Amino acid sequence: MFSFFKKSSAESDPTSTAPAAPEQVVQPRSWLDRLRTGLSRTREQIGSLGSVFSRRKIDEDLLEELEATLLMADCGVEATNTLLAELRRRWKQDKLETGEQLREALAQTLAKLLGPLQAPLEVAGHRPFIIILAGVNGAGKTTSIGKLAHQFRQQGKSVLLAAGDTFRAAAREQLLEWGRRNDVVVIAQEGGDPAAVAFDAIAAAKARGIDIVMIDTAGRLPTQLHLMEEIAKVRRVVQKAEPSGPHEVLLVLDGNVGQNALTQLKAFDKAIGVTGLIVTKLDGTAKGGVIAAIARTHPKPLRYIGVGEGIEDMQVFKAEEFVDALLSPVEEAAATP
Repeated sequence: MFSFFKKSSAESDPTSTAPAAPEQVVQPRSWLDRLRTGLSRTREQIGSLGSVFSRRKIDEDLLEELEATLLMADCGVEATNTLLAELRRRWKQDKLETGEQLREALAQTLAKLLGPLQAPLEVAGHRPFIIILAGVNGAGKTTSIGKLAHQFRQQGKSVLLAAGDTFRAAAREQLLEWGRRNDVVVIAQEGGDPAAVAFDAIAAAKARGIDIVMIDTAGRLPTQLHLMEEIAKVRRVVQKAEPSGPHEVLLVLDGNVGQNALTQLKAFDKAIGVTGLIVTKLDGTAKGGVIAAIARTHPKPLRYIGVGEGIEDMQVFKAEEFVDALLSPVEEAAATP
């Protein structure tokens, strides 16, 4: 690891007698702080409910306004209907009266809906543990691999990366750079067959006693049938190299695409059997509600979410944390350092 330091003027000039300024200690921001900040755009979308939740009386007009806001946050029709039906039930059964009580009921209902998605990735039981990562161009696959490699290395595990995007030089270079930063081996070749790269990577991992293999793949749209067949071939070859694998097939979804994420999920699941999700770029979107749509219509374990470019800005998904960050009052989130 390389660290870069900027010298103070007193350090730069050995003749200076001015005392060095006291060093300021910057407290690292917690994940929940970063999550709240990262979800600010979606929260602002839902934050238009601030005036709604501040009302002293719940009525049908308020619930209709809540429904419109959830749809605008890309929760989707089915998830929104599910949430509203439960809120109406709670309103009548629990005799809710104020907007703040409604906010609390929404938080509980949303956490219950998202709860089944909370399933951290377990890499025990196989060595090497083989992970295939897939997704469309620009979703953040390669960056996610780098961040995962960092986390696995922090856990003391050995990692090997396979540059399965054999036709895009930039993807190979990016993966090689992540390999350098994390001090892990990268198997790469220019051109050629992505499935062959995956096969070679597994063989190398077995020979070296590596704990985890992560296989990058070229970005592709679900409509590009020949490329979808190519990634299906990668999976078949992985199974030949290691009959128990792949042990995880992670689909990386860009949080900015909203409801289109469901289309991608269904297509990739059909082609390669998706076992887990990573949702990236939630810090740049007002469509974070799409996670509720996934939970309602095509639930898959949401292994990680990303709310920034930093290496620590991708973490394990926890439903209650996510809901707390999403529905915390705007003024409270703004006060977070």
